[in-house]
Amino acid sequence: MTGSAGGSVTFAERAERLAGLAGALLGWGPDRFWAATPAELETALRGLGAGAGDTDPPADADLLARMRGMFPDG
Repeated sequence: MTGSAGGSVTFAERAERLAGLAGALLGWGPDRFWAATPAELETALRGLGAGAGDTDPPADADLLARMRGMFPDG
């Protein structure tokens, strides 16, 4: 995975991405995110079908429906 400048992904970039996923999908605030172990975070995200690996999982119909509910355009 490459960062915004084409180099390796930094810890800060990866943490920002995972914190965003934890907030949007799990409802975790920063305190809960930083208190969780990597294993806890991975287990919680995998339970929702959102892997914590180097690639984003494809969005399925259920994920899209949840996201539309959480972030309505209207």
